[in-house]
Amino acid sequence: MHTHDYVIVGAGSAGCVLAARLSEDPDVRVALIEAGGPDTAPEIHIPAAFARLFKTELDWDLASGPEPGLGGRHTYLPRGKVLGGSSSINAMIYMRGNRADYDGWAAAGATGWSYAEVLPYFRRSEDNQRGEDEFHGVGGPLTVSDSRSNHPLVTAFIEAGVQAGHRHNDDFNGESQLGVGRFQLTQRDGMRCSASLAYLHPALERPNLTVLSPARAHRVVFDGGRATGVEVERGGAVEVVRADREVILSAGVYESPKLLMLSGIGPAAALSGFGIEVVRDLPVGQGLQDHYMPLLNFRTDVESLLTAETPENVALLQNEGRGPLTCNIGEAGGFFHSRDGLDAPDVQLHMAPVLFHQDGLGPVTEHGFALGPCVLTPTSRGEVTLASPRPDAAPRILHNYLTTAEDRDRVVRALRIALDVVAQNALTEVITGPFDVPDAHSDAELLAFAQRSGQTLYHPTSTCAIGSVVDPELRVLDTAGLRVVDASVFPTVPRGNTNAPVIMAAEKAADLILGRG
Repeated sequence: MHTHDYVIVGAGSAGCVLAARLSEDPDVRVALIEAGGPDTAPEIHIPAAFARLFKTELDWDLASGPEPGLGGRHTYLPRGKVLGGSSSINAMIYMRGNRADYDGWAAAGATGWSYAEVLPYFRRSEDNQRGEDEFHGVGGPLTVSDSRSNHPLVTAFIEAGVQAGHRHNDDFNGESQLGVGRFQLTQRDGMRCSASLAYLHPALERPNLTVLSPARAHRVVFDGGRATGVEVERGGAVEVVRADREVILSAGVYESPKLLMLSGIGPAAALSGFGIEVVRDLPVGQGLQDHYMPLLNFRTDVESLLTAETPENVALLQNEGRGPLTCNIGEAGGFFHSRDGLDAPDVQLHMAPVLFHQDGLGPVTEHGFALGPCVLTPTSRGEVTLASPRPDAAPRILHNYLTTAEDRDRVVRALRIALDVVAQNALTEVITGPFDVPDAHSDAELLAFAQRSGQTLYHPTSTCAIGSVVDPELRVLDTAGLRVVDASVFPTVPRGNTNAPVIMAAEKAADLILGRG
């Protein structure tokens, strides 16, 4: 039996931040439990290679159930099973979301989570190569940089967006999200800067930080209503890692609710059906949201990333940290209003200077590019439930993508925005034909295309949300010594990519745990 002050489950983005911040005090003993192994695979660090990590031992390789809004189609859900979690296999886009997201959370009861209150944590986390200003910080662990790829197809996309009447935006994390431009990235010298590299690796030599990896958490152990440890399996043996102060679940949007339910915290009727003793009856796993993205793919006669992996480009990446292999695939995009009268954007577009289809698993044998529009504020809600009381069983996941009339209408509008950009001269001059696009552009045909060609944008949230499962300090309701810190606590999915918000939330949680303002 091992005893620590804090036991953190999951070395993803949130877990890495918490392990680093909590262990800054040499008198505090911290244990970090991670099911995956070290982040040493070369594909992790080469930005353009991230899709090669899909369906490997570094991927939880999850799948949804048959999605009713997609004609019963199952969707592939990659999640990082490695130090750094999904920050070690993602597209490295640094995006905070919109001021309206956080102000909306606060207005709905998430006290302390307004934009003005979370902005200092975004700024504290980052070391932005552009320097410090009202919105950005320097000196933080997470390197935030401009793309070093600057692919000509991306330049053509931005020019086309401006031709379509959208403003050129060089900072989506500044005053306004609206417009088209290149994304800033979590890269350092042209290579991936995951939460593991930014936060965990510098802390690994601390004698008060213990990393248990690989180790699978089975359940939270309680003494009465207080969490006192985590049952863990590693090396074929089961042991309890004790927590004198708190257990913190940072296992992600799918695994954190699963662990709570295996521990007796969740919908009572569902837990009883599996013979699990109910500790607390809470709507764990309910309210799942995600960004769903149909993908338009076009052929081109401009050299894409298909031929980027040459000895010369490998040397350029390794020796100078630049060149096409620094491309994060989703190099650029934009934010848009799908209709008049909106206070904040409700559509985001991602552009990749290479074909990207079949969940990123489809063969790439010719030059092309992809455009992926998504609805930022979906009204569809899904759920994560248990499939089995066994800890090694994957949970049941149902997103309910496109099951509301509003989401179906807006995904059609999002596709029209993308198609309007594609119709501009800057892109028509480089497009040689369709690869996978709608045959016609009626609402019904665009919706059918969206249902057929779409995939997760890797932004699941809200399965242990503030107000329903945890309080604004991320403590599980009606328990003691137990918090959840990851994207599952978000009341709604932010307008944008979710890695930066998770890091922000963990920075804020560290202060909450330590009693700092």
